[in-house]
Amino acid sequence: MAVEFIGMIGTRSASELDGPGSNLIGGHVDRDFVTRFAQAHENSGFDKVLVGYGSTGPDGFLVAAYAGAHTERVGFLLAHRPGFVVPTLAARKIATLDQFLEGRLAVHIITGGSDQEQQRDGDFLSHDERYERTNEYLEVMRRTWDEERPFDYAGKHYQFAGAYSEVKPFQRPFPVYFGGMSEAALDVGARHCDVFMMWGEPLASVKAQIEQVRAAAAKYGRVPRFSVSTRPIIGPTEEKAWERAHDILERVKAVRKPVPGGNGTPPRPRPQAVGSQRLLEFAARGELHDRCLWTPIAEAVGAYGNTTALVGTPETVAAALLDYYDLGVSTLLIRGFEPLEDAIEYGKELIPLVRAGVAERERKPAPVG
Repeated sequence: MAVEFIGMIGTRSASELDGPGSNLIGGHVDRDFVTRFAQAHENSGFDKVLVGYGSTGPDGFLVAAYAGAHTERVGFLLAHRPGFVVPTLAARKIATLDQFLEGRLAVHIITGGSDQEQQRDGDFLSHDERYERTNEYLEVMRRTWDEERPFDYAGKHYQFAGAYSEVKPFQRPFPVYFGGMSEAALDVGARHCDVFMMWGEPLASVKAQIEQVRAAAAKYGRVPRFSVSTRPIIGPTEEKAWERAHDILERVKAVRKPVPGGNGTPPRPRPQAVGSQRLLEFAARGELHDRCLWTPIAEAVGAYGNTTALVGTPETVAAALLDYYDLGVSTLLIRGFEPLEDAIEYGKELIPLVRAGVAERERKPAPVG
């Protein structure tokens, strides 16, 4: 089973170290940084980079197109939130971009776990209604990519007569990644995704999720692949790695402290997303899980997004990533708290070790009986 590495790019240099609300998909667009960031991932041996989505950030289609024009090999995983562009148009936009990128595109469907995020763009559907809409959205997108004749569609959220696209994706079939841990999300992902994405949870939990998704997907005759997202913090020794991890944690906490004489930053409410709630539950159970899965940063930022860390030497973190691989995880999404510098370091110190471990496993004969 081949391993796929995904990083993440954005339009500026930012992370949780810069304070609440700071992220790679913020408002500032630095063209030179986008170029350097994308090229750093390509040179570091990443297979793809995630282009994130936010209700106040730059348009991911344009970010991927710009970064794609300044790279040659690395692929782009475009985060896309259903409901704000009709699926027939979204299918044509994705197919067009995939043609220009010559097959270097994939789409990551994120239905949305925050009412506030959704309502900024005028969406007032309930959580389960959003996933109901996503199911129809993906049905229509797939048909738009695949069917050679116009088709009609009559659903609760979408109705089309004579829907058709002359432009088809460069890749057939086109790859769909999917995230979400609620019951509604699991069913939609099982129906439609090629890769089911999970955040960095303890091994036993990831194993249980894989079994759950496989069983649900089997009902639809599907066999998805799996991804886990983590934030590696590596150092030349275990001691140095943990020093760095605690330094990052203290810096994250410092930018969230109340300002003297001011009101400070109000605490963020408990996240609505089930995946975030799960990370907070694991953090409450303990700081350290398995080899080196560390939860305090996730707790400090309210687990808004991929925020659990793997801490140790490159060898320790590579072994932890290979533990996920041994469970059936073939895609590893890794990004750092110092995004550009960490992407370069991962390429030098971490990715080669994991690829070597996968190659060693593939050379071993399969067990008999």
